[in-house]
Amino acid sequence: MRQFGSGARIAGALTVLVATQTALAQEQSAPAVGKQVRIVVASIGGTGPDFVARLLAPKLAEAIKQSVVIDNRPSANGIAAAQYAARAPADGSTLMMGNAGTHAINAALYRKLDNDPLKDIAAISEIASVPLALVVHPSVPARSVKELIALAHKSPGKLNIAIAGAAGELMGNALKLQAGVTMTNIPYKGGAQAATAVIAGEADMVLTTYVVIGAHVESGRLRVLGVTSPQRMPQLPNVPTIAEGGLAGYEGEQWYGLFAPARTPAPMIDLLNKEVVRIVATPEINERLLATGHRIIAGSAQSLADKVRREIEKTRKIMIASGMPQQ
Repeated sequence: MRQFGSGARIAGALTVLVATQTALAQEQSAPAVGKQVRIVVASIGGTGPDFVARLLAPKLAEAIKQSVVIDNRPSANGIAAAQYAARAPADGSTLMMGNAGTHAINAALYRKLDNDPLKDIAAISEIASVPLALVVHPSVPARSVKELIALAHKSPGKLNIAIAGAAGELMGNALKLQAGVTMTNIPYKGGAQAATAVIAGEADMVLTTYVVIGAHVESGRLRVLGVTSPQRMPQLPNVPTIAEGGLAGYEGEQWYGLFAPARTPAPMIDLLNKEVVRIVATPEINERLLATGHRIIAGSAQSLADKVRREIEKTRKIMIASGMPQQ
């Protein structure tokens, strides 16, 4: 009888232990109970990262049974927003909609940052990417990338390119480097302003998302020569990629991914990754992303972490080759 009683007590203790471990695992695999989840966006409403975050938020809220809100924190190149997200409690209550600028370009561009995107921030999942379109003012006598390069070779420095932010400067510099041409950069505060400058004839060309300039291309106020994606855009099947147009290997897209503070528990990262990949694959979200020129690239957390590492190195190489100084 004693042995039986001892066995019962051991069995009971094991049951309690298993239940406790299960409860702890469940607690680690979802955001803190009762806490509102915020997705930090390093730009104002209406921008690409904001659009993707607002598309994701309600579906993610349904999945994790917590309210999810968007926290817009515009700042210089997204530095302050990234620092805020990196320092937030690692309990799933703060996430960040990052992009090439906030989580790759800044790491190469600035000599000193208060957060390291490879150490202080955990990748959850890529979501989507959007290629840029190379468009020119109709007065530019070039109807292809090859003709534009030939024109630039013929008159070095005469053509100018509207530049918006570090990402725009890097893409423009990469284009000039690979083509071996000289063009003058004209800086603008944002992609919309840069596109407006080209429409007005203040600048000859710009690399920007097709969403920004699509209507102007259709109206004839701008002419599109190529896109920066690896494959042609479904919305522009007759427009070649810039690589097809004569610059083999040239490509670059604005991508969006979800991140969390570095010490966020692995089970929680796994859960969020699973839900993001599932949500992006649903017809409703998939169709809205495709309709706005995006390419679906949701995948593993490791895939996103590896991409950030590659993008940092790629940015550094372009900066060194083009003489673009660190800040």
